[in-house]
Amino acid sequence: MSSLEVRGVRFSWPGSPPVLRGVSLRLERGTVAAVLGPNGVGKSTLLDLCLGWQEPEAGEVLLEGAPVARMSRADRGRRLSLVPQRENVRFDFLVLDYVLLGRAPHLRPLQLPGTRDRRIARSALSAVGIAGLADRSITTLSGGEYQLMLIARSLAQEPAVLLLDEPGSHLDPGHRLLIMRTLRRLTRRGISVLLTSHDPQGAAAVADTVHLMKAGRIRFSGTPRAVLTASRLRAVYGVPFTVRWTRGRFTCAFEAP
Repeated sequence: MSSLEVRGVRFSWPGSPPVLRGVSLRLERGTVAAVLGPNGVGKSTLLDLCLGWQEPEAGEVLLEGAPVARMSRADRGRRLSLVPQRENVRFDFLVLDYVLLGRAPHLRPLQLPGTRDRRIARSALSAVGIAGLADRSITTLSGGEYQLMLIARSLAQEPAVLLLDEPGSHLDPGHRLLIMRTLRRLTRRGISVLLTSHDPQGAAAVADTVHLMKAGRIRFSGTPRAVLTASRLRAVYGVPFTVRWTRGRFTCAFEAP
């Protein structure tokens, strides 16, 4: 059974044409799937539907075989977690205290985190390689450290599925590589990862499956080598690409006009 399955989902915002038009994909347990496409094709909306934040007009989203739409908010929070591109935090948290926010779905209203919650939060920091930052103020973190902290907070929820909206989009290449390596390590713990991205090269490095979207539909799906070809990238993005696979490593670039 797949961890997450999207079946023929259609969705429109009020008064607007459909954003998603019959989208289907499967995320297998312990794998990474990447959804790529231009701005406005519905990638972030797809994540909203997977999280149960919006309901499709047609089709359904299944989490381990159960409809997400029928789950309680708390149940979804314990099994699904989103890592946003960036959050504007108005309070000066310590890193550990911020990661502890991920324990909220497991706590009763007004219940404070206990010893076990703190142990899980510290384990999440260790999993992403920033255990040494636990007592730092979040205002002192670099962009890469901040993104890793967001992933750690999501891991503290102990989710089955981790969803990421364009991870590393504001980071330098070194930190993007660190994020991708972290995601691969997480799959070895049985966590399934669904991410959106504008970066074919990053997707090739981390994903087991790639989906290329255009105009609210998934046009191509398969392994990175099968999907990330010059012709298919051009069909989706509308610009020419140069693509090379050398000893299993992928490189691509826009062709100069």
